[in-house]
Amino acid sequence: MREYAFSCIVVRMQSEALSTSTPVDPAHQAAARRRVAVVGASGYAGGETLRLLADHPLLDVVTVTAHSSVGKRLSEVAPHVHLEHDLELVDTTAENLAGHDVVVLALPHGQSGEIAARLRVDDPDVLVVDLGADHRLESARDWADYYAGEHSGTWTYGMPELPLHETAGSRPAATTARRQRDLLQDAREIAVPGCNATAVTFALAPLVRAGLVDPSALSAVLPVGYSGAGRSAKQHLLFAEAGGGAAPYGIGGTHRHIPEILQNLRRASGVFDARLTFTPVLVPMTRGILAVITAPAGDGVTEQDLLDALGSDYADEPFVDVLPAGRVPSTQQVLGANTVRLGATVDRRSGQVTVLSAIDNLVKGTAGAAVQSTNLALGLPETLGLPRTALAP
Repeated sequence: MREYAFSCIVVRMQSEALSTSTPVDPAHQAAARRRVAVVGASGYAGGETLRLLADHPLLDVVTVTAHSSVGKRLSEVAPHVHLEHDLELVDTTAENLAGHDVVVLALPHGQSGEIAARLRVDDPDVLVVDLGADHRLESARDWADYYAGEHSGTWTYGMPELPLHETAGSRPAATTARRQRDLLQDAREIAVPGCNATAVTFALAPLVRAGLVDPSALSAVLPVGYSGAGRSAKQHLLFAEAGGGAAPYGIGGTHRHIPEILQNLRRASGVFDARLTFTPVLVPMTRGILAVITAPAGDGVTEQDLLDALGSDYADEPFVDVLPAGRVPSTQQVLGANTVRLGATVDRRSGQVTVLSAIDNLVKGTAGAAVQSTNLALGLPETLGLPRTALAP
């Protein structure tokens, strides 16, 4: 059974935006091209965004900014990215960000809010899409508990595939939105989901919606590639420290993606009392997340019930692949692709459901989701510039 279903991008809305169902017309492609600036271009999220945008037919990267790498050429910090010009990294200033159609902010949490607010004042027509965490959470209390500092507000969430429950408080008044995709069209401010939150949400949302699992006893263990920890030079990220073992982090209910996942389940299902034990584990691979999630099965729930629920919710999704019974996803199957691959089974002896979700943390977990949401906000074909086929071996 096969079903298919940004860290911050800023886009000026254009009157010539294309229909999501219309292929790119070469005759007016040049007129429709947008100028892009990438902020935080020297990090992994920024670099992956550059990689995807390099092949996007309607988005041109013309400015790259950074902090510690100012003055270097892009070919020095991201040699894998081939653009038309070898751009020089410049400082992140209002002057350097002026005059673009798209500005990508790939920054650590707490750094996007001020820049985004300044961009909004300088150019009210700009659409801001945040790759960082600053605008994902609806609750200021959750932000204070998990991140600290001032809450920068909540933006349109960049997960097009997320179904919306009519009683979950997730829909603005007077809207008939059924999926997050509906809210992303013509959005001006978009918050890209966290990578771990992406993997877990895709796996759990349909099952909680359908009442197939007990949402009060959810457990997730996630082997995560080291690129998920960022590009900074820290001792625990050195090869000699990390190359031969696995290291859990963010344990004991402290990981910052927990409130985001619970928020997503609430918005998708209307369930407000879900509880999640969440344990990410850094493992010696470069990229990828494999979420292994268990929960008590509902009465009489079968493996086929789980697969049917996943398949029904994601039947028309170009970037979701639901595997048939007896097959399980792996990180290698999604390497470099904007795809989430799902599988599920039931352990009859323990009465537990196991649902598996594999993504590339830098693509579907970050930059790919950003480009996908940007396409929707611009009225472009949703899949434009995004790979669906993984690298192998």
